[in-house]
Amino acid sequence: MNASSAPRPAALTAALLAALLLLGAVAVLSLFVGSAALSPAEVVGALSRADEDLISRMTVSGLRLPRTLLGIAVGVALGTAGALAQAVTRNPLADPGILGVSAGAGLAVSLAVAFLGLTRVEDYRWFAFAGALGAFALVYAIALRGPHGATPVRLTLVGVALSAVLTGASQSLALLRPHVFDQMRFWGAGTLADRPQGTLTAVLPFIAVGVVCALLTGRAANAMALGDERARTLGVPVGVLRWLMTVLIAVLCGAATAAAGPIAFVGLMVPHAVRAVTGPDQRWVFALSAVLAPVLLLLADILGRLLVWPAELQAGIVTAFLGAPVLVLLVRRAERGGL
Repeated sequence: MNASSAPRPAALTAALLAALLLLGAVAVLSLFVGSAALSPAEVVGALSRADEDLISRMTVSGLRLPRTLLGIAVGVALGTAGALAQAVTRNPLADPGILGVSAGAGLAVSLAVAFLGLTRVEDYRWFAFAGALGAFALVYAIALRGPHGATPVRLTLVGVALSAVLTGASQSLALLRPHVFDQMRFWGAGTLADRPQGTLTAVLPFIAVGVVCALLTGRAANAMALGDERARTLGVPVGVLRWLMTVLIAVLCGAATAAAGPIAFVGLMVPHAVRAVTGPDQRWVFALSAVLAPVLLLLADILGRLLVWPAELQAGIVTAFLGAPVLVLLVRRAERGGL
């Protein structure tokens, strides 16, 4: 997209406002849809505390509302982390799940649960941060050893392979110590449901700081997209910026994984859709990805409630079904030189 055809700021602002309205609508829908058959009047009454039915109030205020708020926070973190990962690696196939970052955070949490007995989010979130950062560094280091360096397809292949290994290790720990992992039964599949009380408050400060810092790097990320040498001539400390963005990816992905388990493909799909609107301006890519990613995650969670009603599918399973075909399509485009 050249400068003459780039969207104007007014159009991008309108797109951001429309995305915010869409997020609000999906969040409201999340409150009204669930395995319990509640009428709209009962939902509104439960939210306003006008409904005296204890079951309705517990279902809406105690279950659906915290689940929706957690979905928004986790979606914001994953969307921003995905946009950052694609920017820092210059790899349009990058995603915290595909690059092994989510799996690294998940394995670190599993080790903390299995051997240290940590079962509270505020305790094992630090392990999630370390595991995410370590996995990202390992994938990038392995990919760099190839003859052509860390190409998009090579990063993807290394990330998928490492994700499989790390996920298998996490599942092995869960099988070896089922009594320890009983209360985290669905966490490994990626879920917004039945999370312990205090989960959102334990990760929200990290997500908020990570998103704000990511938005502040947008202008410098635009310069870095021109090439390291050009960015340096513009006064951008490329090495410092790249490490800062890597740390932000680890913090955002680690917080999301600690809260809801490993959820893949959200950070892959949303930035691609956003770039069709914004073009390559990372400032708008980061902002719109942060708003639209929770829309996708909440829709996946809602679908999970409906597809096998009255049972539920975890949101991470639904995003995998949605994201896998997108990844195959993007890899085929990369092979043809379309990326």
